Amino acid sequence: MHAVVVRVTVDDPEASEQRLREEVVPQASRAPGFQAGYWTREGNSGLSMAIFDSEENARAAADRIPAMVPDGVNVEGVEVRAVVASA
Repeated sequence: MHAVVVRVTVDDPEASEQRLREEVVPQASRAPGFQAGYWTREGNSGLSMAIFDSEENARAAADRIPAMVPDGVNVEGVEVRAVVASA
């Protein structure tokens, strides 16, 4: 398994959270190999981790991040990491 880790800053947390739930999460969950996803926020900073069944599917999803990000959200970083343990 591999994870796509995304760090963002948001201009309007409430509006961004609504678009996240209505648009981004449904799109992400339909991605090939998607297993689970978690989106977190602290103030204007967001961090998400989406788990995929393979590195190939995780990298393909990471490449699509810029097209999925709604207005008012600035991507600070995108990483693909191997999942080495889970509970």
